[in-house]
Amino acid sequence: MRPAAFLDRDGTVNVDTGYVGRAADVVLIPGAARAIRRLNAAGIPVVVVTNQSGLGRGLLRPEDYAAVRDRVAELLRDQGLGAHVDATYECPHDPRLVECACRKPGTALFVRAARDLDLALDRSWYVGDRWRDVAPALALGGHGVLVPSAGTPDDDLRTARERVLVVDTLGEAVDAALASLASAR
Repeated sequence: MRPAAFLDRDGTVNVDTGYVGRAADVVLIPGAARAIRRLNAAGIPVVVVTNQSGLGRGLLRPEDYAAVRDRVAELLRDQGLGAHVDATYECPHDPRLVECACRKPGTALFVRAARDLDLALDRSWYVGDRWRDVAPALALGGHGVLVPSAGTPDDDLRTARERVLVVDTLGEAVDAALASLASAR
């Protein structure tokens, strides 16, 4: 079993504009494509795990979500010299209506990805711009990295500083992951 890099999407890979629902509005965060390409080159599976309550709230149609996902993939490929995401898992539920184990910080999507892709959750890296994105690392025995964005709540930042690594960019998160994985070999 191999470690993976579990990345949040909105706010970590692409700019979070709130319920990102139009492919034309997708903008990658500077350096994200290069950071993901470095993971690809190192043979680390890149798995996006994303809460998409806009689907459950009726703010996004499934085809809107798919178009945004495809646009992110296109931009990663074009801006990152072939960078790619190996798999994407999304929670579509409206948390006001449904309690589920797949909405982060729940771990169901991570466990499903591990089963599907033969991943070692305890050796994996969990990266995002909210506490809920990185908290699964603690539950699953992995490494959490918070990369704050404009939308990161102050409480999330305070909690993260006490419990996980906090860095300024996805590139720095990848630096930490690659260094740790290299030293573990």
